[in-house]
Amino acid sequence: MSGTTRTTGMTGAAGAVDTAGAPLSAVPRRRFALPVGERLRPAGRNVSRVLVALLVLTTLVALLAPVLAPDNPIQPVGDLNLPPLSAHHLLGTDNLGRDLLSRTLIGLRASWFSALAVVAVGLLAGGLLGVVAGAFGGWVDALLMRFTDLFLALPGALVAIAVNAALGPGLLHTLIGVSVVWWPYYARIIRAEVRGLASRPHVEAARLAGAGRLRLIGRHILPGVVPTALVTASLDIGNVVVLLAGLSFLGLGQSAPAPELGADVQNSLYLLLGQWWIPIIPALTVMLLSLIANLGGDALRNLLEGDR
Repeated sequence: MSGTTRTTGMTGAAGAVDTAGAPLSAVPRRRFALPVGERLRPAGRNVSRVLVALLVLTTLVALLAPVLAPDNPIQPVGDLNLPPLSAHHLLGTDNLGRDLLSRTLIGLRASWFSALAVVAVGLLAGGLLGVVAGAFGGWVDALLMRFTDLFLALPGALVAIAVNAALGPGLLHTLIGVSVVWWPYYARIIRAEVRGLASRPHVEAARLAGAGRLRLIGRHILPGVVPTALVTASLDIGNVVVLLAGLSFLGLGQSAPAPELGADVQNSLYLLLGQWWIPIIPALTVMLLSLIANLGGDALRNLLEGDR
């Protein structure tokens, strides 16, 4: 019986060793079996930082465009229709001998800051209405949202054309027409965000503690709304750039010979089969601005969500 007991004990001991050893042998495999998202997260955050930096760099280039432009963008400075990578003209010249790099930089400045202006006006006006509607609720919310729906039904391009017809052609009038119909999107988004935040436990606790409505909005709701508003605005810049370029293409931008990307494409479109770079360069610039805005806005959202 003692032998049987000893054998059983040895067997039990061996079984214990085998059972304990299995997880230890599996540790290296589990380390390499981590989810792909966990291993790629640091690299993804670095890419997001680079894209946000590119968004800031684009704004700096637009700001410094008059300094960076090598020549006067509205005066002939060289031979006609020089191709890109010419001796003194990096992007060549147009059919009037004007430097394309200078015109592209100044046109980029006009398009970028025009889009920023429309987004800023829409964010401020729509954000104010959205916060008031979401925070007060009831008949105030219903009235403001029906007012918002009225403007949501208006097509932006047609309103811009109508404003230009009433006030006269010009970039400022185009921006007014687009801004009139751009704020409702922000009102809707921010109102929904405020309604969601108003039901959070920390807001309910502050309300039960006796905090007034203005204090609730300023201290507990607005800080949660700001990230969503910033991401929405940054993602929207690309859409506004494309819309304004399209309106400029139709002649609703700055008057000639002022450089503007959409107008430059329209004025040189007949050269597409010959001197293709003259219409293609401003068109590619519009596409690049839209791409940078969209990628930068998406990267900003990833960074803000990662910090929450």
